[in-house]
Amino acid sequence: MPNYRDLIRRDRVHGSLYTSAAVYRDELERIFYGGWVYVGHESEIPEKGSFVRRNIGEEPVLLVRGKSGELMVLKNRCAHRGNLVCSEQTGKAKNFMCPYHGWIYGLDGSLLDVPYPKGFTKDRESFGLQALPLVESYRGFVFASFNPDAGTLADHLGNATDALDRAVEMSPSGDLRLTAGWVKHKFAANWKMLPENDTDGYHVNYVHASFAKVIRSQYDEATMIAEDDVKSQTIDWGNGHTELNFAPSYTSECQWLGLPNASRFPDYVKQLEDAYGHERAHEILRAGPPHAVIFPNLFLGEMNIVIFQPAGPNECVQWHTPLLLGDVSDALNDRILRQSEAAMGPSAFLLADDGVIAERQQMALADGRAWLDLSRGEEREQAREDGSIIGHITDETTNRGFWRHYQSVMSR
Repeated sequence: MPNYRDLIRRDRVHGSLYTSAAVYRDELERIFYGGWVYVGHESEIPEKGSFVRRNIGEEPVLLVRGKSGELMVLKNRCAHRGNLVCSEQTGKAKNFMCPYHGWIYGLDGSLLDVPYPKGFTKDRESFGLQALPLVESYRGFVFASFNPDAGTLADHLGNATDALDRAVEMSPSGDLRLTAGWVKHKFAANWKMLPENDTDGYHVNYVHASFAKVIRSQYDEATMIAEDDVKSQTIDWGNGHTELNFAPSYTSECQWLGLPNASRFPDYVKQLEDAYGHERAHEILRAGPPHAVIFPNLFLGEMNIVIFQPAGPNECVQWHTPLLLGDVSDALNDRILRQSEAAMGPSAFLLADDGVIAERQQMALADGRAWLDLSRGEEREQAREDGSIIGHITDETTNRGFWRHYQSVMSR
């Protein structure tokens, strides 16, 4: 068994953590099957019988809205011969029928019918689709766990509810809509490289150099100026949750949307003022959405939602969809959609760069013998009263926070 106390030090981690098959299998059991994992958003299953297909680790599951409106997560595996019960990515159903032998399951996973029933004499109650024991929503974001002893979702989220709250408050009604469809990209890299990179503020000038040279963006003042002039921060929220906080660098409203000010969307300004009051509304317009990772697999990528899906020690899949807002103008949501396409779509400016860097890193670590340094900024980061830790935008405060929690989970 890997010795995580030895492989993860205060200021460095061992390269085998990205390449070892034993480590990967251990992660599935301890992190993805033993703890809380993001599954989907309530807007994706708005009606009774609505469902979406997802994976928790390598386990196929269904996120379902039950007959009474309850949220359930079911294993997408027939209790008879193990076939995938539902192959549709999303839809609405009265029940689920296994395509192999026609076994029919209710929305709650219970076995309703077996063709040619005289040949099956066992207790049907023990042959339903397994329902996960823990399923809970925080402001529309649905999390679940295979482990009944995983503790409460509130304890898992901890201080990171701050980031989730700010995402929700981008909507004047608090209504988010993850309804534009998902784009998936396969990376020939370990899944942990994605959350590490997404809250790494040190790489932007170099990995995204061509983007920085030709496009004026919100990242110019947030990350691409002299070290002593940058006001943006890294945040370790605890429990493996991390953030790049660009808000201190924003000087105008809607800068996060790539606009000089909020004048293009006066209706949105008025809606926020009516919902939150003048002072809070204009702070939302200036500070914008979070850029935060919720351990282990959710990324609030400003006006994008991203899921990290492990697929082996040397492979992972990234899902993303734009974070559309409820009860706002189509013009505003169109702007969000186009910005999402430009940053993370198949021909995007940023995602291809990050994909190449992750795959180059995976190749360089193939022998499993290297150590990766995480010491940058350790001496200048500061702890806050709530237990979170703040660092310079170029510091590895976020990576240290991720690995500190990872070591705790993997060493239990």
